Amino acid sequence: MTNELKDSDLLDSPGDGAAVGHAGVGLETKQPGVAGSRVAANADALSATKESLEDYTLRFAPRSYRKWSAGVVATSALGGIAYLADFSIGANIGIAYGTVNAILGIVVAAVIIFATGFPLAYYAARYNIDLDLITRGSGFGYYGSVVTNVIFATFTFIFFALEGSIMAQGLELGLGIPQWLGYAASTIIIIPLVIYGMNTLAKLQVWTTPLWLLLMVVPVGYLLVTHPASIDNFFAYTGSSGAAGTNLASVMLAAGVCLSLMAQIAEQIDYLRFMPPKTADNKGAWWRAVILAGPGWVLFGAVKQIVGMFIAVYLIAKLDPAASATANEPVHQFLGVYEEMMPAWLAMSLAVVLVVISQIKINVTNAYSGSLAWTNSFTRVTKTYPGRMVFVAVNLLIALILMEANMFDFLNTILGFYANCAMAWVVTVASDIAINKYLLKISPKTPEFRRGMLHAVNPVGFVSMLASAGVSIAVFFGAFGSGIQPYSPIFAVGLALVLPPVLAVLTKGRYYLRRTDDGIDLPMFDADGNPSDAKLLCHVTGIEFERPDMVRSAQDGPDGEPQYVSSLALSTDRTGELVLPAQTRDRAM
Repeated sequence: MTNELKDSDLLDSPGDGAAVGHAGVGLETKQPGVAGSRVAANADALSATKESLEDYTLRFAPRSYRKWSAGVVATSALGGIAYLADFSIGANIGIAYGTVNAILGIVVAAVIIFATGFPLAYYAARYNIDLDLITRGSGFGYYGSVVTNVIFATFTFIFFALEGSIMAQGLELGLGIPQWLGYAASTIIIIPLVIYGMNTLAKLQVWTTPLWLLLMVVPVGYLLVTHPASIDNFFAYTGSSGAAGTNLASVMLAAGVCLSLMAQIAEQIDYLRFMPPKTADNKGAWWRAVILAGPGWVLFGAVKQIVGMFIAVYLIAKLDPAASATANEPVHQFLGVYEEMMPAWLAMSLAVVLVVISQIKINVTNAYSGSLAWTNSFTRVTKTYPGRMVFVAVNLLIALILMEANMFDFLNTILGFYANCAMAWVVTVASDIAINKYLLKISPKTPEFRRGMLHAVNPVGFVSMLASAGVSIAVFFGAFGSGIQPYSPIFAVGLALVLPPVLAVLTKGRYYLRRTDDGIDLPMFDADGNPSDAKLLCHVTGIEFERPDMVRSAQDGPDGEPQYVSSLALSTDRTGELVLPAQTRDRAM
């Protein structure tokens, strides 16, 4: 790669970085004493910059790029929850534990997900950063959040594989395409849709939502109106156990499966970070968008899970108990309802269309968000930026392997295990924001994500997450006896909620900030409390970035003048020469 940057090299996209100083890297690499590794770092920074103009993989989303209204952002974010996995999850836990236990489990999970998702969604929308950047400053440290990125990336390829499997089932049923080929098709079709990031995804989600809603809502409404007796049958269904009444262990097992979706808030945040600034004029619309598209996603998800359970119970009662073999597959669920409304050929066509649209709507988000997570972690650890599309391919390859391994047959076990990791991460961050930042005021209230401002690892969040995940996974696999095995979600949530404030008090908050002064005199926020849109020139890339993305460079200019460097350039600086020295304890507090 050349070490010179031309205006034509940049994507034709609004946002900071659109105006490029021609000095750029050319001047930087000519400065005396700059090692070859700095040249490579500059090249990586520029490579990252070109893609970041579209998706802001590694950093803060600038105001100059965020041109969408709150409503468009919310619609785009909610379009990402069009997945049909909820119908499978609802059907599976209903068949396993009975209607009443399953619904109670769904409610328990929804309450936990909403409560923990709210502070995360607010921080993302208010400060325009993704969940990884929030995690860094909420008890994990600059490198400590790498492990949570891996947890999130795992979420994206598990659910990509799940949705891809559902699409393959539809293609096999409707078009006779073998499932192995359907898996490949459901993977390949996503690649061209995720290349251009938020611009393309926003349009795709907005355009496809009306048709998706029509195909989803009409058949369910028809079933309720024409078969009212199915409601009584639904609530009387006891599942495979055959035991009537409520069973706490079954409720918690059902909740554990549903709680595997907790990491979905990270995908919602990948959209919410593009929210417009909150002002007196738009605060009503702004709050509605944040709540509905942030933690509110779980309300829609819970309804879908109950609907999936309802249709599965209806099909089992209508046909025979053997129908449970396919009653957990959404394509069979909707086909069964469509066939009561219209000719068989049309029912089959609409069922396949619904499955394909749903799969595309969610899997473009899975592929996009997964690529962000992998790219962010890889670049931070290696100081090398290989390009986001490399990790789109990596994520999709892992998902394809899972599909070919027929993960659908082990859905409950996979999701139940994964839930412990997702809960440990999300609840730990939520606890740090709600308790350590707002109640105890030990954790800095303003989120920090920039290299040099944070310690490498903060034990408050990092240790809390590992401990809560480790204990809950051990409980899940029966290490402490079968009697408490169903209650692994309680251990994950409880420990992740309590440990962060305990560790913050014990460590006296000394591991949150390496520095409190970033060396820039300009205010970080405007009069409304939104991140400032003032721009500063990054002396590494020669590109202007908005104030929240910048710190003073440890390297002064040729005449001793201060220079500034972007978080993007810092992430690929292998020498560490640009990072400001740590402040003493007294100054950093």
